[in-house]
Amino acid sequence: MARNSQSAGSGPSQRQLRVGELIRRVLSDVLNRGEVHDPDLTSVSITVGEVSVSNDLKIATVYVMPLGGGEVQAIIAALARNKGELRHRVAKEMTLKFAPDLRFRADETFDRLDETRRLFADERVQRDIQAEDGDET
Repeated sequence: MARNSQSAGSGPSQRQLRVGELIRRVLSDVLNRGEVHDPDLTSVSITVGEVSVSNDLKIATVYVMPLGGGEVQAIIAALARNKGELRHRVAKEMTLKFAPDLRFRADETFDRLDETRRLFADERVQRDIQAEDGDET
């Protein structure tokens, strides 16, 4: 599910999705190649899970997670410190009039997936699911 500031009835436009995916790829490549010279960033692998872009394409919210967990807030702080350089590298790869402002957030997708799996494993939920399956026959 995409995270954005759209109203409940509408999702991101195709352009927002394309720009977000391009930014995600560029940032992933830059971070994987260690092109940002910050020891806090080069010492850990960072997963860029998703990038959601505002309607006007001026703000990009980047959802990140250090591989294997780790100190997420320290990584976000390091990315924020290097935001200017990262934004410059994104701008070089894109054909937009303005490079979007980058904002970094923790990617909680995996936490939500773990919680969903835990809920489905609960015996009461399993019992309810089996009861519903029996009602459909």
